[in-house]
Amino acid sequence: MFTIKRLLKGLFDQQKGQTLSEYALILVLIAIVAIVALTLLGVNITGVINNVATAI
Repeated sequence: MFTIKRLLKGLFDQQKGQTLSEYALILVLIAIVAIVALTLLGVNITGVINNVATAI
Protein backbone atom coordinates (compact mmCIF):
# COMPACT_ATOMS: atom_id res chain seq x y z
CA MET A 1 0.00 0.00 0.00
CA PHE A 2 2.83 2.36 0.84
CA THR A 3 4.45 1.89 -2.56
CA ILE A 4 1.19 2.72 -4.36
CA LYS A 5 0.98 6.00 -2.44
CA ARG A 6 4.58 6.78 -3.33
CA LEU A 7 3.92 5.94 -6.99
CA LEU A 8 0.85 8.17 -7.16
CA LYS A 9 2.66 11.00 -5.40
CA GLY A 10 5.52 10.69 -7.87
CA LEU A 11 3.12 10.94 -10.79
CA PHE A 12 1.52 14.10 -9.45
CA ASP A 13 4.86 15.71 -8.59
CA GLN A 14 5.88 15.59 -12.26
CA GLN A 15 3.41 18.33 -13.19
CA LYS A 16 6.07 21.01 -12.75
CA GLY A 17 8.01 19.56 -15.66
CA GLN A 18 4.88 19.37 -17.76
CA THR A 19 3.96 23.00 -17.20
CA LEU A 20 7.51 24.06 -18.01
CA SER A 21 7.38 22.18 -21.31
CA GLU A 22 3.97 23.70 -22.06
CA TYR A 23 5.35 27.21 -21.50
CA ALA A 24 8.30 26.38 -23.74
CA LEU A 25 5.95 25.16 -26.46
CA ILE A 26 3.88 28.35 -26.22
CA LEU A 27 7.03 30.48 -26.47
CA VAL A 28 8.17 28.55 -29.54
CA LEU A 29 4.79 29.02 -31.21
CA ILE A 30 4.84 32.77 -30.45
CA ALA A 31 8.35 33.01 -31.86
CA ILE A 32 7.28 31.23 -35.05
CA VAL A 33 4.29 33.55 -35.48
CA ALA A 34 6.49 36.61 -34.90
CA ILE A 35 9.08 35.43 -37.44
CA VAL A 36 6.41 34.72 -40.05
CA ALA A 37 4.72 38.09 -39.45
CA LEU A 38 8.00 39.99 -39.69
CA THR A 39 8.96 38.09 -42.80
CA LEU A 40 5.67 38.86 -44.52
CA LEU A 41 5.52 42.49 -43.38
CA GLY A 42 9.24 43.17 -43.72
CA VAL A 43 8.99 44.37 -47.31
CA ASN A 44 6.10 46.70 -46.47
CA ILE A 45 7.88 48.13 -43.45
CA THR A 46 11.02 48.74 -45.49
CA GLY A 47 8.94 50.61 -48.07
CA VAL A 48 7.34 52.80 -45.43
CA ILE A 49 10.71 53.63 -43.85
CA ASN A 50 12.14 54.50 -47.26
CA ASN A 51 9.17 56.78 -48.03
CA VAL A 52 9.63 58.59 -44.71
CA ALA A 53 13.36 58.91 -45.30
CA THR A 54 12.88 60.42 -48.78
CA ALA A 55 10.20 62.77 -47.48
CA ILE A 56 12.59 64.14 -44.86
